[in-house]
Amino acid sequence: MKNSSFHSGLHWGRRRFVLSAMALAAAPALHANGKWPEAPVHLVVTFPPGGASDIVARVIAPHLSSRLGQPVVIDNRPGAGSTIGARLVADAKPDGLTLLMSNSAPLSISPALLNAPGYSPDESFSHIAYIGAVPTVFVTHPSVPARNLAELVQWIRQQGAPVAFGSGGAASVGHIVGEQFAKLAGVELLHVPYKGAGPMRSDLLGGQILLAVDALPQNIPLAQSDKLRLLAVTSRQRAPQAASVPTVAESGYPSLVAENYVGVSAPKGTPEARIALLHQAIAEAVALPEVRKALIDQGFELRTMSASEFSSFVHEQARTWAPLVRQTGATL
Repeated sequence: MKNSSFHSGLHWGRRRFVLSAMALAAAPALHANGKWPEAPVHLVVTFPPGGASDIVARVIAPHLSSRLGQPVVIDNRPGAGSTIGARLVADAKPDGLTLLMSNSAPLSISPALLNAPGYSPDESFSHIAYIGAVPTVFVTHPSVPARNLAELVQWIRQQGAPVAFGSGGAASVGHIVGEQFAKLAGVELLHVPYKGAGPMRSDLLGGQILLAVDALPQNIPLAQSDKLRLLAVTSRQRAPQAASVPTVAESGYPSLVAENYVGVSAPKGTPEARIALLHQAIAEAVALPEVRKALIDQGFELRTMSASEFSSFVHEQARTWAPLVRQTGATL
C-alpha cells in the first residue's frame, strides 16, 4: 500500500483556547482548601481543532476549570503521528498542570510505527481518566456509486489506479483502518494524511478526494443532509446516532472493529494526590447531564474507569494494535 503527503490539507498552527474559571461556578473549586495551585492547566490535544480529542477537550474544559478554580488552556499540538504533543507532555514537569488528551494515535499506533517515538505509553505517563470512545466510519463523496463496503470494493477495482483515501492524519485510527481494509479486500488505496479531520473533510465535501475513514460524529449531520454517504462503522454494534449504517462485521470485515478512545494522562511522576484530584474533577465533569448529552450526541460511548484500570487499558490497547499496525506496512 502506498503512502503520500499529497493534498495534506491546510497547515494548522498551534491554537490555544482559554476558558476562564470565572465563567462557571457549577461546583466548588478544588483549590478552595489549598488543594490545587494557582496556575492554569494545559490540555494538550495531539490533533488540530475539529477532531474527537479536541471535541472532548472543549466540552469538559469549562467544567474542569470550575472545579479546579483555574483557567484551562487547550493547546493543539499536532504532527508526526501525534508524537509531538505526546512528547511535550511526557517531558513536562510532573505537577499535574500539563495534561495529555490521550487517544489511540500517540499511545497505541505511533509507538508501533516508530522505533523511537521519544516516549513510552506505559513508562512516560500517569494515566488519569478514561472518558469514552468513538467509532470511525467509511465515508464517501455522494458521487461514488457505492452504498456498502462490497460495492465500494467493486468500484475501487474498476478505477484502474489506486484510489486516494483521506484520514485526519498519519497514525490516526482512520489511517490504520483504511490500510487494513485495503489489505483484507485486496484493493489498492493511496493514503492521504491530512493535518486534521477538518481540512480532510473539506476536501471530501468538495470532491478533491472521494473516500475517507473518519471519526463518526462530525459526519452524521453531513450524511443526513446528503452531502456525504456513510457505508460502515467500525464499532461492535451499530451506533444509535446512525442506526441505519451497518457495522464492519455485518459488512464482512469483523477484524476492522476499532474505536478511538479519549482520556486524560499526565507526565509520569505526577503526585498521586494530584492524580486523584484530577480524576475526581474529570469524573464529576463527565457525570454532568449536559456533558454526557453533548458527548453522546457526538457519538461517544462513555465508560468509567479508575486510574489503574485506565493504565491497564492503555497497555492492552498498545499490545493489541502493534501487530495490526505492522501487518499493514504503514509508515509515518
